[in-house]
Amino acid sequence: MGESAKIVVVVPTYNERENLPVLAGLLSDLKVPGLQMLVVDDNSPDGTGDVADQLAKESPDQVGVLHRTEKDGLGRAYIAGIGRALSEDADIVIQMDADLSHPASVIPTMVDTLRTTDAAVVIGSRYVAGGSAAAEWAWHRRLLSAFANVYVNTILRLHVKDATAGFKAWKAETLRKIDVATIQSNGYSFQVEMNYRTVRQGMRIAEVPIRFEERTVGASKMSLKVQLESALMPWKLRFKRS
Repeated sequence: MGESAKIVVVVPTYNERENLPVLAGLLSDLKVPGLQMLVVDDNSPDGTGDVADQLAKESPDQVGVLHRTEKDGLGRAYIAGIGRALSEDADIVIQMDADLSHPASVIPTMVDTLRTTDAAVVIGSRYVAGGSAAAEWAWHRRLLSAFANVYVNTILRLHVKDATAGFKAWKAETLRKIDVATIQSNGYSFQVEMNYRTVRQGMRIAEVPIRFEERTVGASKMSLKVQLESALMPWKLRFKRS
């Protein structure tokens, strides 16, 4: 992967009309050659899809849009977006939230790590040296996040500090090797299953520090159903392996 690599940032959206233009500006300001944003909108009732279309009209070489007809989970949205990126010959695919919790400024470091090491995927991590979570997080949310990582690593032995993170840069060949299109989990357990498949293939996961910010606009999409699936998925993966 040289300087001419095609880099696609896949951004699932649902009611993010205020955040999306800000994120598009942050990505554009990076001036990373070959960097594009692919918005995967799940028919947002607030008009996020229209905002995405306008961004694509203004910057067709930097922004693409994939419209889906219904909201059926973060994992499904990512599979659709990643599939589009791979079909359009992306060399690197980045997963990123639209709520501005992931610092765009770290993307060049993540891409450089993919280019210069044997890492198959690079995680923007809250829990390696130099990383941190939002100061606004309440103590119980910090505790839940820390517990989730210990829980997942104890069951699956991923040896990853931030196993539930959603900010990742992937080599396209890694995504093909783990056959991302066949992943069944949804919500945040989708992130865990992607990591698990990577480790099971004998490939290395690298982590770089980020400061994870709390969203300032809009509401969290973390439902009880998503939390339950996230709790059960590590056991399903372990028993399937056994």
